[in-house]
Amino acid sequence: MYSTLETPHLEFAFECRLQFTRVYSIPDIHNGGFRSAVLVDQGTFEGPRLRGKAVPNSGGDYAHFRDDDTAVFDARYLLEVDDGTIIYMQNKGYLWGRKPDAMQRLRAWAFENGPPVAHEDYYLRAQPTFETPKGKHDWMTRHVFIGVGERRPDGNFVRYFALT
Repeated sequence: MYSTLETPHLEFAFECRLQFTRVYSIPDIHNGGFRSAVLVDQGTFEGPRLRGKAVPNSGGDYAHFRDDDTAVFDARYLLEVDDGTIIYMQNKGYLWGRKPDAMQRLRAWAFENGPPVAHEDYYLRAQPTFETPKGKHDWMTRHVFIGVGERRPDGNFVRYFALT
């Protein structure tokens, strides 16, 4: 099935679980808010057409937490498919609270062992792009993808869908 002008169609591509334990912060940056960096320690991904692991220490997520407490993230790292192919992934998106205290609770959950935050209390959406070698996986370089994510205590879980 393909998208039409009236009806976009999303096809599940893969889900990705990333763990990161190293967190850095640059407070009070010149354009407001603060910058946060979390580095990829490990991770896995799997879907109908590919599966593999995140290459440890190949990158991270560099989020700008604006004064309105919206995190604008720019994540870059490498994925290694089970067949040995290396894929570069750049992932941009937003994380913000649907409830006034959600971002504060998310930070406490992620960095201070606080209680979990319900998925419906926040918005985590991503728009990745990929660079692959020509061949089996280059379909990823010709589609628009969206991701719907969930924050976990040790990282992120995101399900990605291709707009067909």
